[in-house]
Amino acid sequence: MKYMLIMRAGDEALQEFQDIDFAEVLDAMGRYNDELITAGVLVAAEGLDDASKGVVVDFTSQPPVVTDGPYGEAKELFGGFWILDVASIEEAVEWAKRAPMSGPGIKTEIRRIASIEEFPQDNEWIQKERAWREATGQL
Repeated sequence: MKYMLIMRAGDEALQEFQDIDFAEVLDAMGRYNDELITAGVLVAAEGLDDASKGVVVDFTSQPPVVTDGPYGEAKELFGGFWILDVASIEEAVEWAKRAPMSGPGIKTEIRRIASIEEFPQDNEWIQKERAWREATGQL
């Protein structure tokens, strides 16, 4: 089963992050990612750029409204994610507990990723996606 581990940080954590040497962060993340690779559970991992460089598409009205980041009322921002292929949510939780970024205001959300097999197999869009996944080696 695949799970996404999503790094979330509040204002306090983001402020503290400003004072940490970025080389230390890279070393800690690199060691953690190496453990995931060695264990054979890492599918993907990416860090997200500064939220102020992003945009938000708000679908409250039509047409949708696009605004510059950062998010106006967000108390936490996503900093990055890992996708792990593990046996259970308990295993995903154990890996999340070992993530190098920790402290007040830092959280890791864990969400199971739905498999394509869970969607109606007679749906033409699911069939097209399955064909694409097979062609790209994802199935």
